[in-house]
Amino acid sequence: MSRISTCLIVINVTCLQLGCDTKPITLPLAAAETVPMVEEADSSTPDPKTTSAKVAVATFGAGCFWCTEAVFVRLNGVSAVESGYAGGFVKNPTYEDVCNGLTGHAEVCRITYNPETIGFADLLKVFWLTHDPTTLNQQGADRGTQYRSVVFHHDEAQQKLATRIKKELDESGTFRAPIVTEITPIKEYYKAEAGHQNYYEQNPFGGYCQAVVRPKIEKFEKVFKDILKKEAKP
Repeated sequence: MSRISTCLIVINVTCLQLGCDTKPITLPLAAAETVPMVEEADSSTPDPKTTSAKVAVATFGAGCFWCTEAVFVRLNGVSAVESGYAGGFVKNPTYEDVCNGLTGHAEVCRITYNPETIGFADLLKVFWLTHDPTTLNQQGADRGTQYRSVVFHHDEAQQKLATRIKKELDESGTFRAPIVTEITPIKEYYKAEAGHQNYYEQNPFGGYCQAVVRPKIEKFEKVFKDILKKEAKP
């Protein structure tokens, strides 16, 4: 069982996404209600290994990819996070095309990881607890289908595991509203422009990064401190 499976979900009223409507659960430094993480997958639902024994890929849409990238790049076992576009019907979309909301694409992050260090189940838990999966086509002030909550699965094992954990989170009452996250197969994926890669690290003092990304990272680092890369630990 992975380390994250035995820790506690700790969410400061607004989850880790500003505006996320969850049950009143607090960070570990405050004494209050906590809730256990969902259990790791059993042997009947193996962790997906989509490329090789030591390299696997996950693709998530969780609102603005600047935020999503800044979270997942800090996880131990994650070797690369790339921002891009998926789920649309227009070939080779630009950022401006996607922002117009007319291409059908979601802003996503493609995560390359070592499944021997961090499992797909762990990535799913981080995904669902670092954005608001109950608001349709919206994350905070970002509105539009490009900001939808979505798991683009790469194989049947990922699909089954994502479906199971989504169901368990819904049944646990972690969120006050039903999870609206799409779970759909990955088809075409397009890498975003260079200016959107490693965005937070390149623009740490930008207005959006200071107002939205940095507070989210700070909460994330407290909650998931046991699975952070050594250099990412606060």
